[in-house]
Amino acid sequence: MNGLADAALLAVVAVGSVFGAAALVRAGWPRRSPAAAILLWQALGLAAGLATVGALICLGTPGGGPGLGHILLRTGTPAQAGAAFLLPAHIGSVPALVAAFRLTCVAAGLTLFASLCWVLVAASAAAVQARRRQRALLSLLAHGDPKVPGALVVDYPTAAAYCLPGLRSKIVVSVGTLELLRPAELAAVLAHERAHLRERHDLVLLPFTALRRAFPRSATCAGAHRAVALLVEMLADDRALRARPARELASALVRFGTAGACAAPAGALAVGEGEVAARVVRLLQPVRPLPGPVVAGICLAAALLAAAPVTLLVL
Repeated sequence: MNGLADAALLAVVAVGSVFGAAALVRAGWPRRSPAAAILLWQALGLAAGLATVGALICLGTPGGGPGLGHILLRTGTPAQAGAAFLLPAHIGSVPALVAAFRLTCVAAGLTLFASLCWVLVAASAAAVQARRRQRALLSLLAHGDPKVPGALVVDYPTAAAYCLPGLRSKIVVSVGTLELLRPAELAAVLAHERAHLRERHDLVLLPFTALRRAFPRSATCAGAHRAVALLVEMLADDRALRARPARELASALVRFGTAGACAAPAGALAVGEGEVAARVVRLLQPVRPLPGPVVAGICLAAALLAAAPVTLLVL
């Protein structure tokens, strides 16, 4: 490890990830292969966070030396490795002002890392608590209906259809939805929601929800959350098309849009979320998915991007 050189490289990765995220928001190809685009979004977010933390820590250890992985092998315990990595022996030989700057950089990096972990934990806890409240309400207000086997129905006149992910996952529709949709359209909506639950799309969206809450004024974080939320809905649309024709789901989305469907409660995923018009156009005018080699290249780029800051820090 060469502290200043690695700090520069990590800074390049962090800034490049931010610019990459801004470019990905405007790109059109993600709608052709949502799964690959989501993977790239996750890699960009992970690389930006780790690279920023790593750059600050490397600024605090500019003298170089072996990386954290080598120190761990030599010292034997994580605590000793951390002390040797963050407080190198030569720090006592530098001027007090320089030493203070280095320690400030290290402290800032560790604080940022702890903050990112905290917002993720807080967002997870908020989602779990919101779902617990929803399940408690549903136990009092919802009931089964033979028209929607496996789902719960609430006596609410406005159209609503959403799923509550988790260990006790549930699909919920309102009486207004049963009155609004034809049976085939309702079946397409249920297939969409089952796709959300089966593939745990809530976990895909969770880090981006946490970032949006942590940095509410950041246009990049807001754009990333909006883009990933739309891609998640498109991915569930694609999975639903394996069981139902596209026109059924598109018709259901149009009906939800014109009827003014309710938004999903906190912690839930609703079929009417995202840019409904863009989803309807995509369903009725399907685009060809990206070729296999292109998708493989995107996945490889995502893996390399996520591994880069870890490699620079550990080796």
